[in-house]
Amino acid sequence: MTDQTNLLRTPLYDVHVALGGKIVPFAGYEMPVQYPAGITAEHNAVRKACGLFDVSHMGEFIITGPQAVDFVNHVTTNNVAALEIGQVHYSGILNDRGTFEDDCLVYRSADHVMMVVNASNKDKDFAHISKEVAKFDCKLEDISDNVALLALQGPKAQEILKRHTDVDLDAIKYYWFTRGTVGGFKNIIVARTGYTGEDGFELYFDPAHAVAMWNLLTAHGDVTPSGLGCRDSLRLEMGMALYGNDIDDTTTPLEANLQWLVKMKKGEFVGRPALDAQKTAGIPRKLVGFTTPERTFPRAHYPVFVNGVPSGEVRSGTMSPSCGTGIGTAYVPTAHAKPGNTIEIDIRGKRVVGTIVETPFYKNATHK
Repeated sequence: MTDQTNLLRTPLYDVHVALGGKIVPFAGYEMPVQYPAGITAEHNAVRKACGLFDVSHMGEFIITGPQAVDFVNHVTTNNVAALEIGQVHYSGILNDRGTFEDDCLVYRSADHVMMVVNASNKDKDFAHISKEVAKFDCKLEDISDNVALLALQGPKAQEILKRHTDVDLDAIKYYWFTRGTVGGFKNIIVARTGYTGEDGFELYFDPAHAVAMWNLLTAHGDVTPSGLGCRDSLRLEMGMALYGNDIDDTTTPLEANLQWLVKMKKGEFVGRPALDAQKTAGIPRKLVGFTTPERTFPRAHYPVFVNGVPSGEVRSGTMSPSCGTGIGTAYVPTAHAKPGNTIEIDIRGKRVVGTIVETPFYKNATHK
């Protein structure tokens, strides 16, 4: 039994319960994994129309001061200095071994930088990057408890959000953001970001308005409440990494095919020497996507074999609602990490052949 006594709740907990959400422990919170319609129905709603996710459990750090950009550049892998005001990018937070403490989003505003981190890693991340802050003329603050976050995702997301805001949504490009009024609430961060592959927006705002904002966005009946279950299947179909599964403190960005978020030319940053050393020595393994035949379900932690030799385990896996096959990720020796090569997955005692494929698994997403 999981200890429920110390679990936190987002401002929308009572809404999830009232909607019949199946509440489970997740990242220290009580969160809805699905609603009565079920994971597949929620997944399909996001792919074809629009879903709404409560992701208020995520962590947010604000960095202010003259060297805010320099500091975040030092503790993350991507190049913050290259961001324009109002732009967002995906990045990694590494340790001295060059492995992931977490992945994150970085938002650059005129007078501060915001880092958005995974809920399960929030306290660890804050302690980790705090060790570096004294080297810079800046201030680091954890504002997670003062931020609610909703993700409105799907091809109809803009049409739906447009009813409630005077923000020019057409002007917000993918991975950009602005501030504006939504539903009468001012100073909302409206970001064209998400974890589904579909077009959509993430809204950051005062938790006091969370219930009103949820009710506003769902009032017309054309937005499907969506839980953690379909969030996982949607992001996996897009080949998006999940910390704790595809990446963790044993994996480097080079192994995880996330070298594109590591900007070596920007100068020194935490973990860089270890990445330099790995590039020189050779990258021993690579994260690959694979498919399995219909009606097979390659769950996380199932053993993986390459040419009969153990090669770790399935990192993420599901039966893909959009693709109709089993899909998953695993680390294999670099020499074997080519599309078309096969692996074997032990599914309940039976070895099933998986075929390495290029990701994303789902090719028809609508993100801009």
